Amino acid sequence: MKKYLILLSSVLVISCASDERYEDLNRDPNNPTQVSADALFTASAKSLFDQMESTNVNTNVYRLFAQYWTETTYIDESNYDLNTRNIPASHFSEMYRDVLYDLKDAKLKADTDNKKAMISVLEVYTWQQLVDTFGNIPYSEGLKGSESPTPVYDDAQTIYEDLFGRINEAIGMFSVSGASGFSSADIIYGGDINQWIKFANSVKLKLAMRVADVPALSTLAQTNAVAAVTAGVFTSNADNATIAYETSPPNTNPLWVDLVQSGRSDFVIANTIVDYMNTLSDPRRAFYFDDNLGAGTYVGGPYGDNNSFPSYTHIGPMIQEPDFRGVILDYAEVEFLLAEAVERGYAVGGTAETHYNNGITASMEDWGVASGDITTYLANPAVAYSTATGTWREKIGFQFWLAMYNRGFEGWCIYRKYDAPVMNTAAVSLLPVPKRYTYPLSEQTLNLTNYTAAASAIGGDELATPIFWDVN
Repeated sequence: MKKYLILLSSVLVISCASDERYEDLNRDPNNPTQVSADALFTASAKSLFDQMESTNVNTNVYRLFAQYWTETTYIDESNYDLNTRNIPASHFSEMYRDVLYDLKDAKLKADTDNKKAMISVLEVYTWQQLVDTFGNIPYSEGLKGSESPTPVYDDAQTIYEDLFGRINEAIGMFSVSGASGFSSADIIYGGDINQWIKFANSVKLKLAMRVADVPALSTLAQTNAVAAVTAGVFTSNADNATIAYETSPPNTNPLWVDLVQSGRSDFVIANTIVDYMNTLSDPRRAFYFDDNLGAGTYVGGPYGDNNSFPSYTHIGPMIQEPDFRGVILDYAEVEFLLAEAVERGYAVGGTAETHYNNGITASMEDWGVASGDITTYLANPAVAYSTATGTWREKIGFQFWLAMYNRGFEGWCIYRKYDAPVMNTAAVSLLPVPKRYTYPLSEQTLNLTNYTAAASAIGGDELATPIFWDVN
């Protein structure tokens, strides 16, 4: 369940360093309060979706980092200033405190293997997300509370290797004929174990392809990718890992809260994505964007600039509905990963072109594009796999990035991994797209020794320091 936080000296302490800070803020994680596994599982899943869906600039700026949106009045975040609002701290806190801690507590109380496996899948997803955001993070000591008040930061690559073991263990624990998993408490698949197995295998594929460029992990990546596909990954949009938000608070999509309920006009569509989609006459524009300029005209605000809200294209109305679905992994993503796997020579079946087309089609169908428009788009020589310009990395990365609109974190990861598409330099700071979030400022005060070691190990706690898998 969500915890009520106590302000310590008017400072919100968020570090996952997990000593008395957490015990004052929440509870002793080694002595969970009397909350059911069902309630904890539901709360952690909703917290995960809410954090990944949010566009509140205090907590989530991934859509800005992916250059899908840009800002109007306040432009610090689109110029990659993370410290004014202490954004890393908010994300660190949410993922550790309201997702991982609740999942840990739920697992202690779970009474079937299927429940434990479901929890493990979300744990692996969340740990990967944190590594992909920060690099080295507290992991082996990250959730030990007073047992480890100043946890060490584990090596990011080593964490990934352990995550393969954890996802494989979870997959092995699932049983369609065994004792049930979470049912009504499962807001993702309603207790459908077959769907959870597909989800787990798709997370495994995602892990594998993320590290496919790392020489030391190339064999591990290939082996796990092939095993995931053999066991069964997503095969349609019906498999997507989503939750259904509601039409009234408190369970509305956080986008509605930030874009509508707030009454603010903080964002317009960035020229980065608008210009690319205009060039291709991409039919998703009518769904991604609003037609506020009239006659199907879409003009993006210069990325990172002071943009006039009335002068540029607005966010599409579909996204601003209170019950717009939340999603953390989808079929389009899986198909683009399979296209890459084929190009690498992995035995996953099909051709790169087929999977590439499937990824584009899955994205368009999910947004409601008509089948005739999809066919026309795929036939465009600038889109067709055989004629589009660039290497396979550039072709797959570009269309993958377009498909992940509204999933800013994935869009940012795609750019970092594939080096595609070409992004704009932020207008005011003149900075390129960051390679990572910097660590929360509080870690320098509350966990200085381990923070210093971690910063040194990754090559500096800087926006420009790449995550270990970002090797190109």
